[in-house]
Amino acid sequence: MHPMVRLSPLSLLLFLGTSCSPDKNDPGREYMPDMAHAISYEANVYGPSSHNTWDKRSTFSLRKLSVPGKPVSGTIPRGYSGLMADGQLDPSRMDIIRGRNQVTAQATPVNGHVGFPYADTEDERLRAISEIIDNPFPITAKGLEVGKELYHINCGICHGEAGDGAGYLVRDPNPATGDAGGKYPAAPANFLLDDLIASSNGRYYFSIIYGKNVMGGYSDKLSFEERWQVIHYIRSLQASSKSLAYTEKSNTLNPAFGKPARQTTAVNPSR
Repeated sequence: MHPMVRLSPLSLLLFLGTSCSPDKNDPGREYMPDMAHAISYEANVYGPSSHNTWDKRSTFSLRKLSVPGKPVSGTIPRGYSGLMADGQLDPSRMDIIRGRNQVTAQATPVNGHVGFPYADTEDERLRAISEIIDNPFPITAKGLEVGKELYHINCGICHGEAGDGAGYLVRDPNPATGDAGGKYPAAPANFLLDDLIASSNGRYYFSIIYGKNVMGGYSDKLSFEERWQVIHYIRSLQASSKSLAYTEKSNTLNPAFGKPARQTTAVNPSR
């Protein structure tokens, strides 16, 4: 007779219970791993699960499939690109793009994309500073409100709520160690200095696109309009520091920096 037949019911239960209890360093085995670890790939997830063996049998790498690809050469995204003419908003196209030209029209989604014909080099930065002058959006109360919110989220922690380059990451001690504020190889820009106030809008827009020194670029975090509203808000901080006006009614800081809404007939597409 086979040895297993001679085991008592109690012995059999003890045997099965012991054999199914994994060691504390051994998680055991999954009966159906695909139920917990899908074989499909997920966008923005670059590392496949160790349980996922589908990638090994595929002709495409899971990482390559999940990494965002570049647009097809010659592709022109819809959105603000359709509103621009020579770098300026074109009011004649506004109603068509926003779906207001007829009752059954559908608005084109504003995707925030506008081309930027400047490379990330110092020579191109200087060219952008000399060529990008006007803010394509008029100064509006709503735009300044949006710009303020975006500035505090993305910029104020380093550049300071007042734009003086003394954000809390620079100013306040580290709560974990008690050390003095952040130590930067290059201090955040003080927007209230005369040099920064006199600089063209191109200096700010180029830095938002590519970053500067230890600051990274924000082109993937701020849409086309949001970048310009942040610049409007920075200009309003500069105006306040000089007891000047930068509002939808008046701009006594510098007319080249922005046109008040009361002085323009251009239609703002979304504000």
